[in-house]
Amino acid sequence: MHRRLPRSRAVLAGILISSAALGLAACSGTGGTAATTEPASVTPAPSAQQLPPIMADLKTVDGTTVSVPLDNVIVLTGDTADFTHWTAKIEDPNIVSFTPGKDDGSAQFNPGLSPITTGTTKVTMDNSASGAHVAFTVEVTPKK
Repeated sequence: MHRRLPRSRAVLAGILISSAALGLAACSGTGGTAATTEPASVTPAPSAQQLPPIMADLKTVDGTTVSVPLDNVIVLTGDTADFTHWTAKIEDPNIVSFTPGKDDGSAQFNPGLSPITTGTTKVTMDNSASGAHVAFTVEVTPKK
């Protein structure tokens, strides 16, 4: 006593089986055997490796010259209490840009300077909370 499926169910079952067969065929390689290959080594080219940032301590940077390659940044460290209160005046804003320190609740970020083009400029920084003041020169050199 066989029961026959209604025609719509039979057609749907045929479509599903055909789709599955096509999907499996698309996943298999040509010739029916899987070729094994060793994974490629993922070593970035030397020029693709990111350099560590240039660290400049706000307690000792006053009166110095900080050199930074064009493909790097300067992180201004040494002020754990008032790092969000630093502002910067950059003599030539075409050379570097200033990023203020911030605390987003989950992480703290020191203030920093990002090179824009090669050249030299003076940077004056003031802290509105502590009253600290530093002035130094930034020299942006070509990429390393």
